[in-house]
Amino acid sequence: MKTATVRDLRNHFPRVAGWIAAGEPVEITKSGKPFARLVPAVPAGPRGFKMPDIRARLEQTFGGETYDAADLAKGLAASRGEPS
Repeated sequence: MKTATVRDLRNHFPRVAGWIAAGEPVEITKSGKPFARLVPAVPAGPRGFKMPDIRARLEQTFGGETYDAADLAKGLAASRGEPS
């Protein structure tokens, strides 16, 4: 276990933080006596990934209606002002 003083924390914190990031616990001393102990935080575990339900989102946004290619072509032509 590494040891650092309160002064080391104040003046050289990046070095002490590097020890902690590397997984090393650090004992902090004040006036030559142990004052505190800093240990690396234990991660809660891997975060789970939930796949989005795209079909449900599309149905919620646009409803359950579907269009075939001919309907889409007519709508596109109408939006461009072309005669059908």
